[in-house]
Amino acid sequence: MTFFQKRWGKTSAAIKAKRGVGFFAALTFLVGALTLALLPTPYLIERPGPTFDVLGEISGEPVIKINNQPSYESEGRLDVLTVSVVGRPERTPNWVEIVLAWLDSSQKVVPVEALYPPDRTSEEVRAESSAMMEVSQQDAVAAALGYLGYDSPREIYIAEVTADSPSSGKLVAADFVISVNDQRLTSVEQLREIIGAWDEISEVFVTVNRSGELLTEQITPRKDAEGNFRLGILVGYKYDFPVDIELQLGEVGGPSGGMMFALGIIDRLTPGDLTGGLHVGGTGTIQQSGIVGPIGGVVQKLYGAKAAGATVFLAPAGNCREIAGNEPSGLRVVKIEQLRDAVSALEKLSKNQDLASLPSCTN
Repeated sequence: MTFFQKRWGKTSAAIKAKRGVGFFAALTFLVGALTLALLPTPYLIERPGPTFDVLGEISGEPVIKINNQPSYESEGRLDVLTVSVVGRPERTPNWVEIVLAWLDSSQKVVPVEALYPPDRTSEEVRAESSAMMEVSQQDAVAAALGYLGYDSPREIYIAEVTADSPSSGKLVAADFVISVNDQRLTSVEQLREIIGAWDEISEVFVTVNRSGELLTEQITPRKDAEGNFRLGILVGYKYDFPVDIELQLGEVGGPSGGMMFALGIIDRLTPGDLTGGLHVGGTGTIQQSGIVGPIGGVVQKLYGAKAAGATVFLAPAGNCREIAGNEPSGLRVVKIEQLRDAVSALEKLSKNQDLASLPSCTN
């Protein structure tokens, strides 16, 4: 064997060895990637969901239907934005999906317990979301009619009793809450303050009207995962509305469409076009008094509004810290604190007047 033959033999062996190492490395990477793709994670993903025009229709039926008053059409759009959640506690996204979501500014990675608290089942969370939408719609009607000068008397009622909660077996859905510890209730906020301020594990006395009969139950509030005392009930208002208004939005849950519903009702009940033909998106809870509150998933809703073609987004002032620096290009964000602010903003935008004076989340 010559020198060159020996040299070539050694080189060939080295090449084969390197190829073997490369193949092993590639195989290891592939196995690792497949493992990541299959392994569950402790996270869920929030991303922009469907949009719904409250001035439009769903399945051939108007989202806002006025039955005993004249109503007026609009050329513009008032979009309610939603957030879609990828995954559920029983089946979370894999690590590949999580990494891709981290790299996408329109998506947000959140811990499972942020959306599904450990002390509640998935079914309870969904039921609560549906009940919150019902409460929100009633508040939206009350806020809109109040803005237009109507009076809507109200009572506090129980929309849902959480299973295995302190109130389970004592209070029932459709009870009207009259008082707590002999304090006559006038608002849901007052009820929350009374229970939230409880600093001892002791009983409270809750008086309700059930089918015309007054009943008083002794209930011991229980701390939730955040350390707050709860009765385990979801409450809202039942109003005696002077105008017959029906609202429907399919399977959408949660309270975040309140402000947009209220604006849509005002537009329907007043001559002219409040939107001026503009495509407007927005979000925010609403109280009967017209106060607009913050919501979750606001950045995802900004991107959803932009994708749907909106040029203006009405945002709760309480969400401005999250919004600042995250506005999609070409979407004008207007800061809203009260329902009247939203109406005023739409009036100015529709007439293209004094736009510089409209508050934003950066001024």
